[in-house]
Amino acid sequence: MTDRESKIAVVTGAGSGIGRAVAVELLRAGWSVVLAGRHPETLEETAGLVPGGPWLAVRTDVSRPEDVDALFTAAVERFGRVDLLFNNAGTFGPGGVPVEDLPYEAWRHVVDTNLNGAFLCAQAAYRRMKRQEPQGGRIINNGSVSAHAPRPMSVAYTATKHALTGLTKSLSLDGRPYRIAVGQIDIGNAATEMTARMETGALQANGQTAPEPVMDVADVARTVRHMAELPLEANVQFATVLATAMPYIGRG
Repeated sequence: MTDRESKIAVVTGAGSGIGRAVAVELLRAGWSVVLAGRHPETLEETAGLVPGGPWLAVRTDVSRPEDVDALFTAAVERFGRVDLLFNNAGTFGPGGVPVEDLPYEAWRHVVDTNLNGAFLCAQAAYRRMKRQEPQGGRIINNGSVSAHAPRPMSVAYTATKHALTGLTKSLSLDGRPYRIAVGQIDIGNAATEMTARMETGALQANGQTAPEPVMDVADVARTVRHMAELPLEANVQFATVLATAMPYIGRG
């Protein structure tokens, strides 16, 4: 499959964790992938996991409008169009901090990354997808089971993930006339650097600390690929993929 024949994906937060796993899955499936993240060296490490795959690494801080515009400009200049945005970049912020002690700067950092960054990337993708030929594309937002039920002392992360659900619904509705399909994957306890603490002990709603099961991040990546490779006439609006025995159903 040549660059011109393959579909083009932009994956944010591609230097580690879920973003890396999804980028690798897409590259192995023949996609051309634009890897976005704050650290070029980790983006190159991601690309190196699939030798010979068509990729482009672009240093990007998704909270900065100029960085996001440069990302999508580079994607179109290199590959000609954008078929998929996996809106994945995010941060949990400081853990275990009570609401009354959370610094405003920490709140702003989480909101700027998780929500404002997702909006900026979706807006940039939307603009390209609307005017490219053939028209359309797909946006998949990385939500979380925290879009449904919070963990203790996670007010910034939980608020942004709830907001992402509203962003997904609104983008999905507004994209219909232009063949832009928008969905969301809500993930629980995929084994990444961000969730390493889950296996040793995580604070529960009853105030106790307990270890939690995790799942292989590759299972998340395969789910994203399935969503991405549907025809634009079909859409997974919301999908939840989680470690089977994690304390989510009935959490709290």
